[in-house]
Formats: sequence, C-alpha cells, structure tokens
Amino acid sequence: MPATHLLYLHGFRSSPQSTKARLVADHVARHHPDLFFWCPQLPPSPREAMALVQDGIAHWPRSSAMAVIGSSLGGYYASWVAHQTRCPSVLLNPAIHPARDLARHIGEQTAWHDPEERFFFRPEYIDELRALDVSHLPPAGPELLIAAQGDELLDWREMVARYPRATQRVLPGGDHALSDFAQHLQATLDFCHLV
Repeated sequence: MPATHLLYLHGFRSSPQSTKARLVADHVARHHPDLFFWCPQLPPSPREAMALVQDGIAHWPRSSAMAVIGSSLGGYYASWVAHQTRCPSVLLNPAIHPARDLARHIGEQTAWHDPEERFFFRPEYIDELRALDVSHLPPAGPELLIAAQGDELLDWREMVARYPRATQRVLPGGDHALSDFAQHLQATLDFCHLV
C-alpha cells in the first residue's frame, strides 16, 4: 500500500527550514500532490515534541499508509513514532544516545536557522529523552538508515550498530547535515513508497 501521509522530524536546534526538510517538501509538492506532508516545528521538550506529533497524526492511517523521516534527534524521534504506528522510517544521521550527548547542552541555546531565536534546554529533558528510547525493541516497520562516515557530531558506527536490521546506506565522507542529501532524496522517498 502506498503511503498517503509523510511526517518529517527535524533535529536539535533545527526547524522545518532545514535544507533537507525543504528538499523533501519541494519534491513532494511537485511530484506527489495527493500526499499529505507535515514537518512541525518541534518544541525543545522531548515529551512535548512527541505529544505534538501524536496529536498531529492521531487521525492518520497507520502501517505502510504513512511514513516518517527523521534527521539527527529527529531520527531518534522517528524510531519512537515508527513503534507507535508500525510505519516505515528513514533515519538520516540519527542520534543514537541523545540523553548522553545532549546533557552537555543544558542551558540557553540558539536556533540554527535563526540565531536571534533562543530557547532553554532543561535538565529534565534528559529523562524525557530516555523515556522515548526504543532501542531495546525490534523494528516495528521497515527502516532505512543513511549514515555519513564524515559526520562531525555523531558516530556513524553507533548508527550502524543501533539499526542492524535496517537497509543501510553508509556514505564515505559527508557531514552531519548531509549536505549532499539531494543525491539521496530519491532513495529516501522511494523507500517510503509514496502515493
């Protein structure tokens, strides 16, 4: 069954204005006009972020009729969403241990796409991240991992080890932002089986 609904989840300090999110949105608008695409601005609280997503997809079809793409922290969230909905997920340089890695970012942060916009990353958010961990569970749906060996923020080897049953595309070089994502866009969307 083709997917009629597509969710994109951005990463930490990012937004729907990220290059990857805009590439997906533009491609969907041009080539899949009947598809419902949603890329919400996620609040800093992981609990609030997933409550927002749950509310937004409450009436979406489940399983293969929807798909989720997540980048960095959004990849961690995407795995959680996939477990709730049993849908396919595409994980772009996903965060594997965000509770560990983001502990050093507690305090005031600036938004990546608008440095004038500030938010506070609170200590309790670390426990909220731990509560969303589904790494001990088998995949609830098909997974595609795209991991860049040149990621300067996250370790691609942790990504590969975390998703052993996923279809894996391990890229030589590259960076955390997947600056060459345009080259992987078609494979990403093909995996989602869009209507």
